[in-house]
Amino acid sequence: MFEIPKNKENLLALCKQTNVTLPYADDFGVLSQPLKVGKKQAPNRICYQAMEGCDGTADGAPDALTLRRYERFAKGGAGIIWFEATAVCEEARANPRQLWITKENVSAFADAVKMIRETCLRENGYVPIIICQLTHSGRYSKPNGTPAPLIAYNNPLFEKDNPIDASRIVTDEYLDTVSEMLSDAAVLAEQAGFDGVDIKSCHRYLNSELLSAFNRTGRYGGSFANRTRLLRESVQKSIAKCGKDFIVTTRLNIYDGFPYPYGFGVNKDSGLTPDFSEPVRLVKELVSLGMPLINITMGNPYVNPHVNRPFAAGLYEPPEEPLFGVQRMLDGTAEIKKAVGNVPVICSGLSFLGITAANCTAAYIENGDFDFAGFGRQTLAYPDIAKDIVNNNIQANKLCICCGKCSELMRAGGTPGCIVRDAALYAPMYKEKVKNA
Repeated sequence: MFEIPKNKENLLALCKQTNVTLPYADDFGVLSQPLKVGKKQAPNRICYQAMEGCDGTADGAPDALTLRRYERFAKGGAGIIWFEATAVCEEARANPRQLWITKENVSAFADAVKMIRETCLRENGYVPIIICQLTHSGRYSKPNGTPAPLIAYNNPLFEKDNPIDASRIVTDEYLDTVSEMLSDAAVLAEQAGFDGVDIKSCHRYLNSELLSAFNRTGRYGGSFANRTRLLRESVQKSIAKCGKDFIVTTRLNIYDGFPYPYGFGVNKDSGLTPDFSEPVRLVKELVSLGMPLINITMGNPYVNPHVNRPFAAGLYEPPEEPLFGVQRMLDGTAEIKKAVGNVPVICSGLSFLGITAANCTAAYIENGDFDFAGFGRQTLAYPDIAKDIVNNNIQANKLCICCGKCSELMRAGGTPGCIVRDAALYAPMYKEKVKNA
């Protein structure tokens, strides 16, 4: 069990103990400032990251628990709400209740977007930027409740002595259709009233896995141009098909945490040492295509979650101190910001910082290292955290304790939420799905 920072002095002491350097600003008022994103404006510097609820309807529309979650997020007052992973075709769904946007259900998404805007305006006096994350789940596809992986290549780090059948390796011809599906879904998202879409390329889903397809042959493997082809072409097509004010962005892994040739953003000669040269090259190319916003993350929540969501307690003993993971995430994000200049950049990995997260990210933002504080797990535990940051009223007893139980519930086939802070609803689900498994 690791200690989450309790205050400035405690954070500095923990940093000293772990040989970590994190900045701290006594005044985090910068997080309350608006910022322009493309032709739109975020009312503050807080982003609620995409947190999948696995609670849509069978045909992919938002259901009751989905709407409950986004009503809570809307009341919470974030400047950007990153709407959760939404599949672009049936075989791309990560579970039978993952959201899936179609011509038939686009009106249900429109109703959800309208509810978010109206709720935030009524509660907080402003409306957020709302981004829809579009996904192809790739190796994590499970549309009928049983694994049905669609992989870029077999990875011995994951499969070990049991490689996935070669028939599940997607062909170049199939990948040609994925960029069309992603861009067609972007058109539907625009029709639904979203301010933009995220062509998801993180956490080892299909677009992300292709970035590390060094040993794949054909038009989507080997060279940098080939490995980034699906992401670049999906972005290009989405920009071309949507309106000029519509945001096309990506949530991007800049470091996988797996050794070459199975990891993106990793030094080819030094094990797990980060090398951001290719991620920097990629984001520069995406910006040149017209991308006005970048959302940065790392790691794989299924295999090495300590990399992208450092935890106090979890299913395994992490090989590093959580604060080291936080520093890698934030300093890596700063490397991307340095490369893209005036394009706004969102960070991740803040929950472990606890009550010091606002101060720490404010210091980074004031230094020009990135522009938005991105909260993930924290939003399930503490959906009002944005409002309380803006009002300088953060309440320690509402914070995420980084126990990982929301992820456990998701992996057990449940609809994830905070077992601790939203216990009346989610503790019984956890007991049923996890404790009795």
